[in-house]
Amino acid sequence: MTPELIPMMLMAVLGAVVLYTFIGFVPGTDETSVLAPVTLALVLAGAPPQVVLAFFVSAVVTLNLMNGIPTALVGLPGGVMSAPLMEHSVLLRDKGLASGTIRKMAVGSAIGTLVSIPLGFALAGLLSPVAEPIKSQTPLILAAGTVLLALLGGNRVLALIAIIPLALMFQALPALYRSTGIISEDGNVSVSFFLGITVGPMLLTGLELLNPGRRAALPHGTRTRTELLRSGFDSRELMPGRLVSLSEGWWSATMAAASTPLFVLSPVGLTFLLGEASVARQEENRVRRAQRAVTVMSALTHSTYLAGVIIPLVALGIPVSGVSAGPAGPLFNAPLVYDLSNNLHHQLRMPDFVMAVTAGALISVAITYVIAVRWSSRITYFVMRRIPHEAVLALFMAFILLLAYIDAGVPNVFGVLLVGVLCGALNRLGVSYGVQFMTLYAAPGIVRALVALA
Repeated sequence: MTPELIPMMLMAVLGAVVLYTFIGFVPGTDETSVLAPVTLALVLAGAPPQVVLAFFVSAVVTLNLMNGIPTALVGLPGGVMSAPLMEHSVLLRDKGLASGTIRKMAVGSAIGTLVSIPLGFALAGLLSPVAEPIKSQTPLILAAGTVLLALLGGNRVLALIAIIPLALMFQALPALYRSTGIISEDGNVSVSFFLGITVGPMLLTGLELLNPGRRAALPHGTRTRTELLRSGFDSRELMPGRLVSLSEGWWSATMAAASTPLFVLSPVGLTFLLGEASVARQEENRVRRAQRAVTVMSALTHSTYLAGVIIPLVALGIPVSGVSAGPAGPLFNAPLVYDLSNNLHHQLRMPDFVMAVTAGALISVAITYVIAVRWSSRITYFVMRRIPHEAVLALFMAFILLLAYIDAGVPNVFGVLLVGVLCGALNRLGVSYGVQFMTLYAAPGIVRALVALA
């Protein structure tokens, strides 16, 4: 790593903290839809791989903590990863303990980050000696990963059935573009489809507004009134040992360590499963149970995401987890810059990985920790009063459609709309992002296998 890269990495980390602090406070934002497009834009802009990685890690750490704060303060989930915290956070809020809840979230996020990074690198090191045999079977690995994620999802039967139609669509549209001269024979629009998947649910919801029946059924002339608790934020106490109990800290570290080897599984599922397991025997005191749960789950939101990026990226260079295939997808595949045979895995050495990940994580966790403990109430009030989340979501939608147009013109805009509507509908029916993203990567191998069987 050259000295010139250090100030660039610092700027990227601080930029991610500022951007995703405010995005994280906006209720209803999805992690994939706000992480992947910005990361892709940074890659396509020509940023060095160390800078891109530091930015992404900082964005993940910042967003996952900040998404939990609207949940604690106003009972609205900031993102998908904050959904497991909802029940416990609302209970504590109703008891007037919102400020303490946010402090526990902040400590939990720090524990999860500090545990998962060294453990993730250690596991990646153990996996590296067998990486080449694994990568030689990339099509099979990707197809198997797709099936595994489908079996672990909520609607297993539909997820399994949807794999082949999705794979055919992901391969058929580029073939159509090539046959009509829209793109060259070696052209690629996979990034457009990737981004179409990320905005699928939002796109479907937006298009539903064009249905008069759906539109008429929406509430009219009413406002959602929310009471924002602002008490308890005047304390200047920052010592983690004073904010969580020994038991809460121990359970957070243990569950973060347990989740790291399970990086191929769903982060949301792991957060809910291991978080609830940590309080399974603590039924006598609902408040203490909820306090431990939010601390442990905050640790898990960070450990699952970071492990899902670090291990596949460092050890394999191919996306084999829901996180690596989804939010971290641009680190593995961004046509014209990265592909599965030339991405961050191939361009960075272990010291580069360690430096970028450590810098991105430690700087962002230190800053977000202070923000969460001291100023979360004021920021929440400002964002909810002054920043319409519809405008934030519309900005990402417009950016994705612009990239679709740049890739393959007007036909691809409608192609991305098709991908978004179909994937959004499947997402609503229980087919997870992970299955859809993995199908996109596995589509060439799946279609070749189908042709061989014909």
